[in-house]
Order: sequence, then structure tokens, then C-alpha cells
Amino acid sequence: MSPRSLVARKLVLLLVATLTIMAGIIIAPSLPAIAVHFADNEQIDLLSRMVLTLPSLFVALSAPFAGMLADRYGRKRLLVTAIVLYGVSGASGLMADSLPALLAGRAALGIAIGGIITLSMALVGDYFSGAERERYLGLQQAFVQLGGVIFVMSGGLLAEVHWRMPFVIYGAALVLVPAVMLFLTEPVRYRPRHDAAGLTTAAGMNWPVVAVVCLLAFLINVSFYTVPSQLQFHMEALGIYNASGFGLVLGSFNLAGGAIALCFGWFKRRFTTQAIFLIGFTLMTGGFVLLSVSSGYGAMIAANITLGAGLGIVMPNVMSTAIGHSAPLLRGRISGMVATSIFIGQFVSPFVSQYWVRLAGYADMFRNVGMIMAALAVLSVLAALHSRRGARNEQKNNANPRSY
Repeated sequence: MSPRSLVARKLVLLLVATLTIMAGIIIAPSLPAIAVHFADNEQIDLLSRMVLTLPSLFVALSAPFAGMLADRYGRKRLLVTAIVLYGVSGASGLMADSLPALLAGRAALGIAIGGIITLSMALVGDYFSGAERERYLGLQQAFVQLGGVIFVMSGGLLAEVHWRMPFVIYGAALVLVPAVMLFLTEPVRYRPRHDAAGLTTAAGMNWPVVAVVCLLAFLINVSFYTVPSQLQFHMEALGIYNASGFGLVLGSFNLAGGAIALCFGWFKRRFTTQAIFLIGFTLMTGGFVLLSVSSGYGAMIAANITLGAGLGIVMPNVMSTAIGHSAPLLRGRISGMVATSIFIGQFVSPFVSQYWVRLAGYADMFRNVGMIMAALAVLSVLAALHSRRGARNEQKNNANPRSY
């Protein structure tokens, strides 16, 4: 493959990755106006937030099936189908005349995203390895976060015109269809190996690590999604909300995340996986605590910069660990499991955060989320100590082999 083709392949994959951040963040500034427009619906406080997070439920439901289909039938055609569904269903909010119709379009969007995130993650594992993969994952997270800056600010400006206008942006995804067909290639299919009993085996799998990664992905997304689903209402309660201003605050989150994600390859060369998690969770702890005491735009921007920096280092680490412990034969399914964990977390987030808000208010809710991040930082330290102890014991055993 020529160098130009390789660059084109990376660029197309990066642009596809930005579609996942567009899912909710584009319409986040419209949520207060959506709540007013459909105010005659019961439980509108919760349902208006579900416009943001309902796609996450359908991502969680569809991603495992997308992974199985990808492992059996290939990646490219499924990815094209998912992008077409994304553009059509995402833009359906322009015409939805009822809340159920709006939510139905969001559900279809979630199915499309389930395919996109699973297939793109599997393709990263197929196309790249080693240090090149780490550099790409950092670049991908940077594209996602920096794309979020453009999308959320665009969404904020368009929401000032009318709450339906941000839905226009989803249709732009259809432009990627020809590029995917032209520059992405179907990876070589892996043939299953069989053991003596004729059962399929998957060499290279580390299921305990995959389980931990999925749990982390879930907790991280339950936590950070409190920001796009609740912060605008917190700002309203403080009397400082406007859609474009909220777009600026949320844009700072994505800008910081993108900047730090560009350094992920550098972090991987110098720090262990556990140390990177420790740095990221510590930053997210500080960001949430600062957010809980913020009452003006300046402090909220500082809090979101800190939060974004933490997420920008944590999420590539999650993806890298998952791909690194996946057998090629099961890469699509493992990608689907991680995607499911991410988006179940996003879907559950408003239910958990809304309960906390009613119980203790917005500030205490953000502070409690910060305590969850602090607990994950402590667990990262314990994991690092356990890993170091295991390495020492292995060195001792190698230095003093037993004789029988």
C-alpha cells in the first residue's frame, strides 16, 4: 500500500471516529428548549435528557451483534451501511413532530453508532500494531475531542437559531460513504484454530483484563456523561446559562481532551498502563471537584479543561488495553463488548445523576462523581503495586529455579 493510501486510510478512520462524539454532544445545547417544546409530556425532565442518551442504550444493544457480524462477514460493507443509517436517522430530528418520533430517530441513531464504533475499533486492531497503534489511538482520541469542540460550538450557535437546527449536522456523515468505499480495505480474515477436541480456540485472550477494561469503560462514562447531560441545567439554576456560552464551556472540555490525547503515544512509552490510569483519574477527580464549586464561566471552563485532559488520557488507555488483550479471531466481539460498556454507562448516567440532583443538588452530585474518580485512582495505585510485586516474584523465581 502506498504512503498516500495509508495516510488516506488513517484520515478516513479518524473522521469516522468523530461520528461517535457527534451523537449526543451536538444537541446538548438544545435540551432546555426541547424540554420547553414538549413540556406537556409527563416526566419531561427525564425524557428531555433521554433525547441525549437514548442512542447509548441502542448502541449497547446493537454493538455485540455488530461485533459478531463483523467477525463472520467482514467490516467494510457493514461500516458503510452503519454510516448511511447514521446520517438519515440523525437528521430525522429536523422533522419529528412528537417526542416519541424524536426518540425513535435517536434509537435508530444508536443502532448506527453501535456498528460504527465497533467496526472502527476492530479495524484499528486489524490495520495497526505496537507503537503505531498507540500513536493512532492517541490521534483518534484527539480527533474525537477536537471534533467535539467544533460540533458542540456549532450546535450551540445553531441552537440559538432554533432547537432543531443542530440536527442538520448529522447529515454530513453521508459525505464519508464514498471515502470509506474508496480508501478502506477489507482486512485479511482470520481462520479459527481448533484444539484436539475440535473446539475453536482463541489464542492471546486475557478475559480477566477484558472484564476489568469493560467495567472501567462503564464507570468512566457514567461519570463524565453527567457533564453534557446536567451541566446546562446547573448553569440555568445559577442564572448564567445561554446555549452558545454552554457550547464554549463544553468545547473547552473537548479541546483539552484532544490536546492531551495527542501525547498518548508519549505516555505509553514512559508509563505503565496503571500509571496512565492514575494520572487520568486524578485529573478527572480534580475537574469534578472544581466543577462542584464553580459559579461562573471562568471556573467552569477551568474545571472542564481539567476533566477533558483526564478523559483524553484515560479513554485511549482503555481502548489500547482492550485491543492489546484481544485475539484477532474475536476482535470484533471484544470491540462490541467495550462499546456496549461505554454506552450503557452513558445511558445510565442521567438516571443516576438525576437521582443525585434531586437528593442533594447539582454541586453535590458533581462532587460525588469526583469521589468515584478518586476511588478509581486509588485502585490504579493498588493495581500498580500488585503488578510490581508479581514482577519481582517472577524475577526471583527465574533467578532461583527449583530443582526436582
